[in-house]
Amino acid sequence: MAGHFEPIPGGGAAVALDDVEISILRSLAVQLMELIGPGDEPAADADPLAALFAEGPSEPPSDPALRRLFPDAYGDDSEELRSAASDFRRYTENDLRARKREDALVVVRALDSLSAEAAGEGGAVLKLTPDESRAWLGALNDLRLTIGTRLEVTDDEDGEQLYRLPDSDPRKPMVMAYLWLGALQESLVATLMG
Repeated sequence: MAGHFEPIPGGGAAVALDDVEISILRSLAVQLMELIGPGDEPAADADPLAALFAEGPSEPPSDPALRRLFPDAYGDDSEELRSAASDFRRYTENDLRARKREDALVVVRALDSLSAEAAGEGGAVLKLTPDESRAWLGALNDLRLTIGTRLEVTDDEDGEQLYRLPDSDPRKPMVMAYLWLGALQESLVATLMG
């Protein structure tokens, strides 16, 4: 089980993680939440009906990683499509940000409970319910998209070249995280589909 997810009875998935992996995953999930930020959400005590009609941003984020996480719904080939994309973003981005933050928070909470259980043991087996597994899948995808954007990975060929980076390249730790997250994501997809 080390390094990849496997199915567990009743649905869900399990993976063995050592202390370093737990720490890296937690740190990346926290950084993802910080990157996503709070968005333009209404206050918790706001009118629930007004919250349904709250508008978010209409322009794409300036940060390339956030643009990758929150892409335009339509191409920007024409003024009409740009306007439609702006409207779509205005009514969906806040909810999408909230869901992505919640997925990352599920990861942090699961790892926090796991590290508390495994204190001093060097690692533990993380067991996820089906709902937690879906949240993890979303967070792993968001992490890979973010890191891939930072590494300027645009296609499979770019990804293949990452394997050949020399150890002296300053991007190497980020590349290793990107590839590891990809393997985790792939094994979780296979587990959930199996």
